[in-house]
Order: sequence, then structure tokens, then C-alpha cells
Amino acid sequence: MRGWWREISGLVLPVACGGCGRSRTALCEECAGALHGAAARRVRPDPEPVGLPVVHAAAGYEDAVRAVLLGHKERGALGLAGALGRALAGAVRASAPYAAGTGPLLLVPVPSARSAVRARGHDPARRIALAASAELRRTGSQARVLSVLRQRRAVADQAGLSARQRLANLSGALEAAAGGVRLLAGGRIVLVDDLMTTGASLVEAARAVGEAREFMGGGELGAAVVAAPVSAFRSFQK
Repeated sequence: MRGWWREISGLVLPVACGGCGRSRTALCEECAGALHGAAARRVRPDPEPVGLPVVHAAAGYEDAVRAVLLGHKERGALGLAGALGRALAGAVRASAPYAAGTGPLLLVPVPSARSAVRARGHDPARRIALAASAELRRTGSQARVLSVLRQRRAVADQAGLSARQRLANLSGALEAAAGGVRLLAGGRIVLVDDLMTTGASLVEAARAVGEAREFMGGGELGAAVVAAPVSAFRSFQK
């Protein structure tokens, strides 16, 4: 019900840019340019955790990009999912060569904790992944979303945890749903999320998918996010 009300209210209430607050537009041209005006680039955190797949990001997590992501994720500005999905689609395209196999692109979202989904009224990464998949299909790529990962144990709030603590907190927390395992063999897998900070979530997602695919012969994964810290771009250039 909460998600439905947010969808409807976004159509009838006055809107402001999700990036800068400018009135009468959900996302102004300047903020849209910050989000997906440049080509996606490879990123990596410092320190880079063991098991992190090659990750591409559409934009740096700052200023307007940060405001748009938080607006969608925490404040229920669901109308921003389309713009975020377009940005993620660019990162998926850049990550596709790193995903082993043939066939369509399979976008596997990193799931939010059930408590977070209940509190927010939606799963941000999945919503953005669906928008990215639609954008990829619109521009000629075969793509679909496979929401096959789920939490098998509770995890602590990641806020305030160090990179090492986040890895420990998430280790072994995800698994592939039994009914979705065989679907992972049907194409090139790209893990997707809205934001990468330390990379701990993507490491755990890669582990869970890799474990599910062991009997299929494995293969490399790609990973794509809307945004990453600016330092993650710089560290890769060094």
C-alpha cells in the first residue's frame, strides 16, 4: 500500500528535482547529466576485498547523484527509478564483457534486508534493476532481471562499520533461492546494486551466485552499480 501511494502521489503533487530541488521537474537536465552524462567506468574500493568481481559505475557518489539515490531509496521518490535505471544500464553494458557465457544479460540485484524493505516500502536495487533491464531491451540488448538472491540470516546495520567489519557482517548471509538456481545458467550474469562503498555486498552476492553455479561449471561475473565513491574511480586510475 505504501508503494502504491507513493506512485500516485508523485503524479498529482508538485514535484522538485531529485538532485537540486529545482521546481516543476522530477530531474533537471543538469542533474540528469551528472547521473548518466558520462560513460560508465571501472571502479574498485581501497582496500579492494578478495572476491570482488570487476565493477563498473555510472557516476561518482556526490552532490546531485547522492541526492537522487537517497531520494529514491530513503524518501520514496519512486519516479526517479527510470533515470537511475538508465544510468545502471550504461554500467551493465560496460560490465557485460566480463560476464562469462552467452545469451541474454541476467541482472541479479543485491537484495536489501527484509526489515529495510518493510521500512522503505520497496526494494531500491530491484526497482532500479527492472528499469535498467527495460532500458537495455529498448536499446536492443536482451536482458532480464533474476531476483534469485535472498538473505538466509539476519545482518547488522552496515552504517558505521569498517570495511573489514562489513565483510564479516555479510559473510554467508546470502543464498540463491532453490527455484532460481537453474535460471542462472541461461545467460551472462551481472550483479547489480544502487551503490558500492566497500564492496562487501557485491563480494557476498558473488559468493552466493558462484556457489549456486558450481555444478554448472562456474564462470566469471560482471558487476554494475549506479554510483561509487569518487575515490573508487581515482584508485583505479593509479
